[in-house]
Parts: sequence; C-alpha cells; structure tokens
Amino acid sequence: MGRGKVVLERIKNMSNRQVTFSKRKNGLAKKALELSVLCDVEVALIIFSSHGKLHEFGSSSVRQTIQRYRRCRCTSQDKTTTEQESLYLELTKLKATCESLQHSQRRLLGQDLGSLNVKELQHLEKQIDEGLSKARQKKTEMMLEQMEELRKKEHDLEEKSKLLKAKLEELDEQVRSLGSGSATMGDNDNDNDIQVHPSQSNPNV
Repeated sequence: MGRGKVVLERIKNMSNRQVTFSKRKNGLAKKALELSVLCDVEVALIIFSSHGKLHEFGSSSVRQTIQRYRRCRCTSQDKTTTEQESLYLELTKLKATCESLQHSQRRLLGQDLGSLNVKELQHLEKQIDEGLSKARQKKTEMMLEQMEELRKKEHDLEEKSKLLKAKLEELDEQVRSLGSGSATMGDNDNDNDIQVHPSQSNPNV
C-alpha cells in the first residue's frame, strides 16, 4: 500500500511535533549540504524552534553569508532607489515642459496676457509674425505644388486628346475610302446593264 498524503497543518501532539521537527530539520540540512556540494553554491540555513532555540547550517560561514546577503540587498535597494529618483526627476521635467508649452500656447491664442510687460508683448508679437510668415510660406509652397500637378494633368489630357483626334481622323479616312469604293463598284454594274448585244436588237430595224 502507498503512503498516505500528509496533511499540512500544525501537529497537536507535542511529542510527535518534536520528533517531526527533528527529522525534517535534519533532512533540510542534508538537502542544503547536497545543494552546496553538487552545484558549488553558498547556502545558509537558519531555523528557530518553537521554544526559540537556534539551529543553523552553512556551507561556509552563516555569518559571512548573512553579511553578503545584506550587502547585496542594500545594493539592490540603492539601485532601485536611484532608478526611482531618476524617473521622478524625468517626470518632473516633462511636467514642467508640458506646462510651459501649454502656457505659451494660451499666450499665442491671446490668453493670459495680463502679466506681460511691453517687452514681453513685443517678443510675443514677433513670434506670432514669424509663425504667420512660415505658415504663409508653407501655404505658398503647397499651392505651387498643386498648380504643378494640375499642369501635368492638363498636359497629359492634351496628349490624350491629340491621340483621340488622330484616331478619329484615321477612322474618317477609312470610312471615306470605303464609301468611294462602293460607289465605283455601283457605276461598273450600271454600265454592264446598259450594254446591248446584237442578238437582242430590234427586229424591225
């Protein structure tokens, strides 16, 4: 018969609990030793019993392992703190830049001008004039590009129109030539009908 499943809950019987603790503690220490030897790693095991008694195992020195752990932990926390501070500073700069741009946009729209002096208003006016000049220049460039595209389309349409006219003229010539040929054949047929053979002449003559 197979071994029954062990229920993971506190053992109520004190003696049984002590026996289980001793067995499991020794087994855990054995596994820690195997791990350190097989994988060449540093292992430290610390256990406090229910009575507060200390049990420890270390592949080298438990104290040295704990100090090493604290150094790594502090370094990791310092690195995390540094990254968080860097992100916070970057976020603060982005917020300040965003607020500045929004403030400048409101002033360009003619809002929040009460706190500006004459010099600042002149500077704002210059910025608006430069912006309008660039906008007009861009608009002119776009209109010229559109006009150039329209000229190309017009040229293409003219070329297509010339080709169509040439084809139409060619078709007209073909129709005229066919008509003149039919008329010539009709005249030849009439001439043949009018001819009188001697055997068909009037007998009274």
